[in-house]
Amino acid sequence: MPNPTATFETTMGSFKAEIYLDRVPITASNFVDLCSTGFYNGVHFHRVIPGFMDQFGCPNARDPNARNAGQGGPPDGEFKNLVTGGTERRSNGGNIKDENISRDTNAPGTLSMANTGQPNSGGSQFFLNVADNKNLDWFAPGPSKHPVFGKIIEGMDICVAISKVPTKNDNPTTPIMMKSITIS
Repeated sequence: MPNPTATFETTMGSFKAEIYLDRVPITASNFVDLCSTGFYNGVHFHRVIPGFMDQFGCPNARDPNARNAGQGGPPDGEFKNLVTGGTERRSNGGNIKDENISRDTNAPGTLSMANTGQPNSGGSQFFLNVADNKNLDWFAPGPSKHPVFGKIIEGMDICVAISKVPTKNDNPTTPIMMKSITIS
């Protein structure tokens, strides 16, 4: 079964990514579930840093000027593991289990789970690497542990352009909204 493709429609253009369902089934299934329920529609990029990454997926960032953007997650609940058919859980603020099993590096163009720095604290937030951020690999030395769950296959120029917009405290001064993410 081929991996799903996510099509991201933003106010700055669209891009596509392969989602690594075959490598990190819990993380990928969580992302696919959130996309298919429309969770990400209307959410804004809340943290962009040129030469580093674009961060997205906090429900508080439906308001592009929210002071608590970056602190939210999806509702607690269940979703289907698209590989095993089993039931996975989001709990303690919409968090999923860390899935540190596939040694994919945080290379330019990869999608990676954001977290609070604590174990099992990823939920809906993720970032698009626009640089080589191997220091964020879960298997690298250091405190940051971020599993990669996909790779941009079309429109990397849009991701780089998003990272270079004018910001205040890393938040885009002109809001960049996700209109929709569709899975095929």
